[in-house]
Amino acid sequence: MATVSFKGATRVYPGNDTPSVNQLDLDIEDGEFMVLVGPSGSGKSTALRMLAGLEEVNEGAIFIGDRDVTNSPPKDRDIAMVFQNYALYPHMSVADNMGFALKMQGIHKDDRIKRVQEAAKLLGLEEYLDRKPKALSGGQRQRVAMGRAIVRNPQVFLMDEPLSNLDAKLRVQTRTQIAELQHRLGVTTVYVTHDQIEAMTMGDRVAVLKDGLLQQVDTPLNLYDAPKNLFVAGFMGSPAMNLIEAQIVDGGAKIGDFVVPVERALLAKAGDDKTVTLGIRPESFHIADEGLPVRVSVIEELGSDAYMYGNAEHTTTQQHVIARVGTRTRAETGSLVHLAPEPGKLHLFSTTTEERLNA
Repeated sequence: MATVSFKGATRVYPGNDTPSVNQLDLDIEDGEFMVLVGPSGSGKSTALRMLAGLEEVNEGAIFIGDRDVTNSPPKDRDIAMVFQNYALYPHMSVADNMGFALKMQGIHKDDRIKRVQEAAKLLGLEEYLDRKPKALSGGQRQRVAMGRAIVRNPQVFLMDEPLSNLDAKLRVQTRTQIAELQHRLGVTTVYVTHDQIEAMTMGDRVAVLKDGLLQQVDTPLNLYDAPKNLFVAGFMGSPAMNLIEAQIVDGGAKIGDFVVPVERALLAKAGDDKTVTLGIRPESFHIADEGLPVRVSVIEELGSDAYMYGNAEHTTTQQHVIARVGTRTRAETGSLVHLAPEPGKLHLFSTTTEERLNA
């Protein structure tokens, strides 16, 4: 097993002035499941490929354990990668696909068979070892790709959006299996996804990237409870956090005619700004007699929960609002309701810097 460290790692593609990954500093602990998450173009896959040796590092360094692998070829890095499209050989059986890398390494046939069978048992693939990939479902192919990585006993697993080709139900099931498997094996894993639900449910820690820059790295719960800036606040969580600009007044932050109580010491952190951005999670809103007026456009019934989507009517510009409400709520499409945030569950951000304001 091994730690992984990015030390000011930068990648600038030829013809581009802006780095795709810019001065990335990230330390991943031995045995940790680290998820890199961000929207398309954030640099997460590029960072993974830099670690794999598939992309050049223009500045900085990358370490696996105490080895500087910045300029090492992929075969010398002791890593195993699971690709988005699984990259299985169609003419080979499952067993041959899983053992191919071992064969290339000159591992004795008996040892290869033993390691493939052990991995197949771990992944529930024993009855499929003689089949070709075309005879497998998407989820089974994904497990074969995992098995091919496992048999190599690498120091680090690298996974590039391995669930994106699966349907929604299978994706939920498989992400649970991967997380469980990783914890059982204890292999340091770097996992890339654009899906923040995957990031929240799978990672020991999550690194959020935007435009090649690391925004925040923390446990999923800390990212959710204390986002460092507006981008992280709006990106982590589903449905997304409501972000509403409010005027600073005595006693709080004013949205239209409604004043949200905010501690004076916290508002003072806004400096010379006349406004702050309030962050309110959908579950932190409740229907009240006084609050933000919202015209209901859709109510999404999910059985145990319901989400109310609407437009706030406190300004001339439309402000979309999402609130989690009880499944027996009496609000109807087209009606006007008033939403008030739960005390102590507000997030405040500077209008100027977009950074979180902490008392």
